[in-house]
Amino acid sequence: MASPVEILLAATPLVLAGVLLVGLLWPATRAMPIAYLAAVAVGLGVWGMPGEYVAAASIAGAMTAIQILWIVFGALLLLYTLMQAGAFDRINQGFAQISDDRRVQVILLGFFLATFIEGAAGFGTPAAVVAPLLLALGFPALAAVIAALIGHIIAVTYGAVGTPIIIGIKDPLSSTAATETAITDGGFTVADYSLEVAVWAATYHTLVGFLMPLFAVGMVVYFFGDREERSLEPAWEVAPLCLFAGLAFVVPYWLSAQVSAEFPSLLGSMVGGAIVVGALKAGYFVPDEEWDFPDREEWPAHWVGTIEPGESSSGGVATGTDDGAAVADGGAGTASIGRTDMSLLRAWTPYILLVALLVVTRVWDPIAAFLQGEPTTLLGVSLEIPPVTVSLPDVWLLGGKIEIHPLLFFTRWTDIGGGTGLGGGIDWIYVPGFWLVLCALLAIPLYRMDGDQVTAAWGEALRKLVAPFIALVFVIAMVQVMLQSGAHAEGTESMIFVLAQATADAVGPAYPFIAALIGALGAAMAGSNTVSNITFGGFQFEAASQLGLPTQLIVGAQAVGGAIGNLVAVHNVVAALATVGLVGQEGRVMRLNLIPLVYYAIGVGVVATVFSYVLFPGLF
Repeated sequence: MASPVEILLAATPLVLAGVLLVGLLWPATRAMPIAYLAAVAVGLGVWGMPGEYVAAASIAGAMTAIQILWIVFGALLLLYTLMQAGAFDRINQGFAQISDDRRVQVILLGFFLATFIEGAAGFGTPAAVVAPLLLALGFPALAAVIAALIGHIIAVTYGAVGTPIIIGIKDPLSSTAATETAITDGGFTVADYSLEVAVWAATYHTLVGFLMPLFAVGMVVYFFGDREERSLEPAWEVAPLCLFAGLAFVVPYWLSAQVSAEFPSLLGSMVGGAIVVGALKAGYFVPDEEWDFPDREEWPAHWVGTIEPGESSSGGVATGTDDGAAVADGGAGTASIGRTDMSLLRAWTPYILLVALLVVTRVWDPIAAFLQGEPTTLLGVSLEIPPVTVSLPDVWLLGGKIEIHPLLFFTRWTDIGGGTGLGGGIDWIYVPGFWLVLCALLAIPLYRMDGDQVTAAWGEALRKLVAPFIALVFVIAMVQVMLQSGAHAEGTESMIFVLAQATADAVGPAYPFIAALIGALGAAMAGSNTVSNITFGGFQFEAASQLGLPTQLIVGAQAVGGAIGNLVAVHNVVAALATVGLVGQEGRVMRLNLIPLVYYAIGVGVVATVFSYVLFPGLF
């Protein structure tokens, strides 16, 4: 059992990051290096981590940061490519045909499109893709990020085709002999038990998350409407549409969770989105009056970054090309004007292709395995290209092995430093970054872009990576140091585990109420529901067993908590802000997102408590 002083010191990096980011509104580029140094100091001085373990954990974190930046770069490149080609102008017109009302656009893009992309890709892709789309429609950059982050949360538990459940719950539980035996004694296989967890997680989300379209709309209209007369009245005007959208999503979402953890988010968004669009086109739930943001000149400076929203703020004069393309003289960071001749299908083609590629590369197991460098069989043909393995000299920081796939499918460094057992990797092709870049490349001939347009798009995307690179490297390195702080000595628990254990001991019978918050803590640090589940899933199972609580309900609450923690995960926020040119506003976004996080955490906590003690106390 950790001492109070150890618990306090374990919390120091997180508290420091919270104070600097949320309290003082420091940018992550300044706050996270300080928080990282605090984690290193606690790791070395209190947890007794050898220097090579701290360095190895930091290197593993940096590799994860590079993988995330690969995704951000792809999202930025595709955004700027379509902006230079003028395709976003046509996309704007397409949404205007459904509704120019910003509230409706939040529901269609910020909720349904974001949940679909989360279900297909995960990896923080939804906000990186949807926020630029909303920006191009004329949203303030800050509002676009808020709407995209809030809208996709209900889908995160089943993101990347069920990865948080399959990799985050099933695999860790099956890797621990005592846990697997307990599950078997309870009458389940680990796979069956994981599906039960997925069902209960979907139940929590259904009961609490169906209000998220209303929540997202409410956040946008209240904080980005008339600044002198802040009101939720515009949100109540479209409450029937919001509730209809939420129910249209959660019904297929919950039903598909009974069968598989891979498709609730995909089916919920596809089926629900089709129903809502059909209803709007038929004239149902259409707002009587359209709502829009205040005039551009009334926006505070922190609403907008280096990319101006919409075509009206491009800051330049359009110039045509032979096929009707137009580029604003304002540069790559501005929306181009024109392209009214472009078909809507052509304008959307890169994003349609992106979604199709993401689905195929995740749903089709042989392709998914091959892209991750695993041997597989496709149409009766054996596909296996072994990686090139380089053994490093057993020198401090240079030990271990690096595996490089000949086709750049992945780069992996195992046993960093030699003897630490820690490792990291980058899946260059499997993660969405590759497919985003590929779609951007295919857009060049599709839109018959010239060299100047292509150069401008690539240059702007690269320039926008500098600030998020600094923030992401330090935040994920801090996370890895805290997660691996017990790896050097058997029987030593990590800082994260100590914090969770202290929380469980403090609350006792009230544990069901805070189970989701523990999952949120892990996700807020690591920016990943999967990592949160890996970190705390086994702990939640053991805590429930010791307290005599239904383990399915508690682990299910963990899976939901791992989703809602993404609302305030620093590097998720940084990645989203980077795509709209607003890096430096991390604290402001996190402060606003605490509102839906508190709602969701309290809602799930109440439901989990009622389920555990009143409705389903006899569950395993």
